[in-house]
Amino acid sequence: MTESNPAAPGASEKSAPLKVLVVDDHPLVRRGIVETICEALANTVVGEASNSQGGLEMVWKEHWDVIVIDIAMPGRSGLDLLKDIRHERPKTPVLVLSTYSEDQFAIRTLRSGADGYLTKDVVELELVSAIKRLLAGGKYIRASLAEKLASHLDVNANKPPHQSLSDREYQVMRMIASGQTPKEIAAELCLSIKTVSTFRSRILKKMAMKNNAEVMRYAMENGLVKAPDPAQPGGM
Repeated sequence: MTESNPAAPGASEKSAPLKVLVVDDHPLVRRGIVETICEALANTVVGEASNSQGGLEMVWKEHWDVIVIDIAMPGRSGLDLLKDIRHERPKTPVLVLSTYSEDQFAIRTLRSGADGYLTKDVVELELVSAIKRLLAGGKYIRASLAEKLASHLDVNANKPPHQSLSDREYQVMRMIASGQTPKEIAAELCLSIKTVSTFRSRILKKMAMKNNAEVMRYAMENGLVKAPDPAQPGGM
C-alpha cells in the first residue's frame, strides 16, 4: 500500500486514514492515479491491484472508503469486478476511470452500480473532485453523460440491439467491431477461441446480424468504437 503525507496541522491525530483502492493493470497509469490521490487528500492510504482478481481479494480483506477501477483488464473485466463489489460491499462508492468514451461504456457501468464515470483524459483536479463527491455520498456524472442518461430513462422506448447483450458479449462485440481476430480476443480476455466463437454466435443472434461486417458497421454508426484513422496503417 501507499500512504500519503501525514494529516495537515490541526487535524486530529486519532482520526482514521481515508482508504482508497485503485485497480488498474497499467503500472504507470496506476502510479499516476495513486500519486494524484495522495497529494490531494491528506491522511490517505491507497491500496493497489493490477487485475480484477487482485482487487476482489483486497475487497474481501479490508473496508475501503472509495474504489477506483479500470474496465479493460486481462481476464475478468472491471465490469465483472464492479458486480462483485456490489455483492460484497454494496455501500462502497465505486468510480470507474476508463479509456473508453462515455458513449461506449458509461451508461452500462452506471446501470451495473458504479457511482461515477470518468475517462482517463481528465485533469487531476476533476479526478479528485469526483472522489470527494463520492466520499460525500453523491454521484459524479458529467453534464454530457447526464444528457445521455436522460435519453435512456424511458423504459418503453425501443432499445438499440447492443443493449440486449450481456457485459461480456458487449465487450467481445466491440473487439470484433474493432477488427480483432478470435485469437486476439481470446488472448486478451484469457478465453478459449471456442468460447469467443460462442460469444460471437450469441451476439449475431441477439443483434439479428449475419456477419462481422454488419457488427462493424453498426458499432461505427452508433459510436461504440472509434472510426479507423486514415493516417494509420489499416485505416480506411
